[in-house]
Amino acid sequence: MNEKAMADLVLNRLKQSQGDGDVHDHLSLVTWEWPQGVAMYAMAQLYAATGDAAVLSEMREWYDGHIARGLPERNINTTAPMLGMTFLWEAVRDERYLRLIREWAEWVMHGLPRTQEGGFQHITSDDLNEEQMWDDTLFMTVLFLFRAGVVCGEESWKREARYQFLLHIKYLHEARNGLWYHGWCFQGRHHFGEAFWARGNSWFTAGAVDFASWLEENDPVRRIVLETYREQCEALVRLQDMETGLWHTLLDHEDSYLETSASAAIAYGLLKGVRLGLLKEEAAVAARRAVQGVISQIAEDGTVQGVSYGTPMGMNLDFYRNIPIQPTAYGQGLTFLMLAEAMQAKA
Repeated sequence: MNEKAMADLVLNRLKQSQGDGDVHDHLSLVTWEWPQGVAMYAMAQLYAATGDAAVLSEMREWYDGHIARGLPERNINTTAPMLGMTFLWEAVRDERYLRLIREWAEWVMHGLPRTQEGGFQHITSDDLNEEQMWDDTLFMTVLFLFRAGVVCGEESWKREARYQFLLHIKYLHEARNGLWYHGWCFQGRHHFGEAFWARGNSWFTAGAVDFASWLEENDPVRRIVLETYREQCEALVRLQDMETGLWHTLLDHEDSYLETSASAAIAYGLLKGVRLGLLKEEAAVAARRAVQGVISQIAEDGTVQGVSYGTPMGMNLDFYRNIPIQPTAYGQGLTFLMLAEAMQAKA
């Protein structure tokens, strides 16, 4: 089965999933939350690459349905679906989308709680997480803010997105090994359990390559983001499980389980970096190995297996080792994103 057929299978499994819209329903598309935001961004990427009208129609149906029902309270995680909406707006020019993009970006700029030094506080549907910065935030909110600046012509939003990338690099990137901590707290100034959590790292791997591709080549922020991304990718290639092509949920601890969603996002970041000429051939070899490893985790019905459930901040490494495994929309979405990039790489 080729990448296109696998991608269709994975997406159809997600579309068939039903739920009641609860914020903790991480597989169903009925919910407006970060797992579904990942899936919508993956569909936007596929549409951009293929121009498939059916994909665009499915995206529009999903967004229109949620708009009709009413969108949830704003936080970092519920901002994630807005990223896909910026691409949908460019494709169909529906003024409803543009109004929502502007309103939501204004909230990010002026309503979202900030940490010391102006960081985006990782407020979620469950917790304020006071004075906390998480690596998830870059993918869930900062990418959207930059894209909102593009479609609305607001340079201040794009500048703020650049600043947030730099600030998160300052506090979450570990210069000694190139990896990323899950989070930083200004209250006590610590990295919680000091975990190099795989999916947290993968939010930067996948997000940084896209963010850098949107910046002008002479932008010094782009240079810093790319150097940090390359350093991380080199570390990830060294830590890949050679037998399966996957990564452990604690990247530097082989006694933690191999995890599929992070591996898919890392594979996406490596594949795209190679395609754009940002990474060397070693990364291409690791990416191809990872693609096969992720594909091996797709069940006959399209369910992506081996995905760790939603993961809040842990105060010790065992917390991450014990996160349960179950199918999720982001597992489906990140695998779909990886497969869509694999198709582009082949083309």
